[in-house]
Amino acid sequence: MVMANKWVLNATEAPLFFLCTQLVLAVLLFVISDALKLLPDRLTLDINICKGLVPMVGLNVVGLSFSNYTLKYVDASFYQVARGLVLPFTVCTSYLMLNARPSLRILFSCGIVTMGFFIGVFLDGTPLSLVGIFFGVVSSAITAIHSVVIKQSLNVVNGSALLLSWYTNLLSAILLVPIIVLAGETAEIIKLFFGADELLRVPDQMSALRTFVLGSIITGALGFMMSIASLLSIKVTSPITHMISSAVRGVAASLLAMWIFHDIITSGRASSIAVILFGSIYYTWVKHVESQSPVPSTNAAPYDRVKMEDVESGTRRNSNSKE
Repeated sequence: MVMANKWVLNATEAPLFFLCTQLVLAVLLFVISDALKLLPDRLTLDINICKGLVPMVGLNVVGLSFSNYTLKYVDASFYQVARGLVLPFTVCTSYLMLNARPSLRILFSCGIVTMGFFIGVFLDGTPLSLVGIFFGVVSSAITAIHSVVIKQSLNVVNGSALLLSWYTNLLSAILLVPIIVLAGETAEIIKLFFGADELLRVPDQMSALRTFVLGSIITGALGFMMSIASLLSIKVTSPITHMISSAVRGVAASLLAMWIFHDIITSGRASSIAVILFGSIYYTWVKHVESQSPVPSTNAAPYDRVKMEDVESGTRRNSNSKE
């Protein structure tokens, strides 16, 4: 998914329109699947549900937009590092919004991940885009809040991750239309579809339009499947545990970027990715150990009920012995 996104973003200057196209394709796949009765839940369109999902949709649009801008300005192999603060931000968000107080070992794992982020930023050894890093940090914070809001938004759709994904994709695509106009991408869209790119391109290279269309189809289909998988992951686990899978995927994406786009993996970048992954793995181990710890019971030890006759007889014996 990351590789296909980067492939298209290298060929166009309209990241928001590309995102909107992905969402529209996902919506079409939802409609087709519903028409063929392939989904366990029938799709609905309830205005009250739409109102209840406004916070989530807003965060989804902003988070995905910043994520695309991050990938636009940084190498695909650095994308994992630029968004490396997702875990620390999610732990903080869970504490503030869900009252999930982290242990010292969890805070230590977040410290490791944070150190990995700064290693990548300051010791990478190659020119980095500060704009891309900024988008990555903000995207990480929004993703953390979004993952917690998803947990709460499931109540709006009666716990159906499928319906939540359907409403999120549909409403996000609608909300992106005016944002695309305000962001000034209209001229780039016209150039993409009606420009002279096809006439000026090198014969052995794919045109920007063909790259955009093919990449949109690939990422739209993958996004459709991943949106359902991500929501199910958060539903059956926890917001923080869901982020661990994202970290592991990010490492795989960095290796693919080195192979596909010939990105340079410097020692600083490799060390950064390794430290972030180690911190995430350590966090997973800590959460596993803590989940296995027995919960202290209020009734620490069972006791036998004493009969009232025995209590009274014991009291009489004690009084007689004193006399």
